[in-house]
Amino acid sequence: MNSDPHANGPVLQAGVPIQHASLAVVLLHGRGGSAEDILDLVSVFDLKDVAYFAPQAAGHTWYPLSFMAPREANEPNLSSALAKVSSIVEGIEQAGIRRNRIVIAGFSQGACLATEFVATHSARYGGLIAFTGGLIGPPGSVRENGRYSGHEFDSMPALLSSGDPDPHVLWQRVEESASVLGAMGASVTLRRYPGRPHTISAEELDHARRLLEKARNA
Repeated sequence: MNSDPHANGPVLQAGVPIQHASLAVVLLHGRGGSAEDILDLVSVFDLKDVAYFAPQAAGHTWYPLSFMAPREANEPNLSSALAKVSSIVEGIEQAGIRRNRIVIAGFSQGACLATEFVATHSARYGGLIAFTGGLIGPPGSVRENGRYSGHEFDSMPALLSSGDPDPHVLWQRVEESASVLGAMGASVTLRRYPGRPHTISAEELDHARRLLEKARNA
């Protein structure tokens, strides 16, 4: 078994070159999706001076089981996925963009990965956008003492949105994740869409665009 399956996966780029960017956005695709798919958001956001980075998961899946499975059951893929995001963020920093101008965003499995990454690699990022996702772990685990303690987001904006019911993500986990992030100092916007299918609505995209604009202009 490959102990680091995502390490050598490609990272697609869009928007402006990083040396001309005032904001960088890491976009994480969902299970079965692709970096090309998630980059469709670039034209929807239609923002100037933004560089986008979209890694491709090995086998189009960041981790094999549900995000609410025991964490060890999703290893080594989960740790590899978190390390992949970390390496991208570090590369962006080396190019001269500080973390408070880096937004981590994703959809579905990518939203879960984005949320878990920000919570476990905490800093004052430009923001978190989680379209239908939440913190990773079995029921009852996200409030474990010490797991996400000792961190402070300094009012980092975080958008967590989801349909309810959703076939893959329980609304209760989205709420729990918002609560944990808020306790860590994030400024959380939580949006519930009754009956919305497993997709991203126009209203959610509008909320996300405003978050990106605010981060870019900060």
